[in-house]
Amino acid sequence: MNEVLLLALLFFGAAVLYASVGHAGASAYLAAMALVGTNPSVMRPTALTLNLFVATIVTYRFARAGHLQLRPLMPLVIGSAPFAFIGGTISLAPELYRPLLAIVLTVGALRLAIQPSHGDPTKPGVPWLPALAAGAGIGLLAGLSGTGGGIFLTPLLVLAGWTTTRQAAALSGAFILVNSLAGLAGIVGSAQALPAPLPIWVAAVAVGGLIGSYLGAQRFTVLTLRRVLAIVMVIAAAKFLFLG
Repeated sequence: MNEVLLLALLFFGAAVLYASVGHAGASAYLAAMALVGTNPSVMRPTALTLNLFVATIVTYRFARAGHLQLRPLMPLVIGSAPFAFIGGTISLAPELYRPLLAIVLTVGALRLAIQPSHGDPTKPGVPWLPALAAGAGIGLLAGLSGTGGGIFLTPLLVLAGWTTTRQAAALSGAFILVNSLAGLAGIVGSAQALPAPLPIWVAAVAVGGLIGSYLGAQRFTVLTLRRVLAIVMVIAAAKFLFLG
């Protein structure tokens, strides 16, 4: 199979899975490109560009379903955007941070998998100062890793009891959109190129994002959402640990 079409299929499947939990799939796009031997110089900008389209769809879908609240989004975005830009300008040796990211994601996935289905808080709230600090840290990780940061944000929101599971998915979609823009701006400023087949891949993830976000916003139960999120986190952890 042609490499471009193979990546389109892999990107589509990733978009369906990730969009169902409010994510845009950057870590999976990076893994797919690593598997087929894509030039490393185009991997981060490609993943973040695809993220922009899927995150836009996810944000719209979850907002339309009534799950997106703008007030708790503000401290997260204010803290994250500048650090996502900074992270996008930095080329850090993968062995310095990838094992740590994999451990964090694996532990978070286990916590989500064993948490009871009735674990959503009845009166959630996002505290400003902790959210600013969390946003800054996640934004830096997002820029460094070439992701939108949702893979770190969603489990934090759920496990800290700051939001319900669907609210976490909605916030993560909007958070990813802002961070992807900031991170891409930092990468473009470093003169990294975008590949010619990008429009084909954008179409593939857009369709996948539409399907996945519909399932997550309107069809999946809270328990299903948490289990899918745990699966996504394990996949991302494996990517960070083994694919680089």
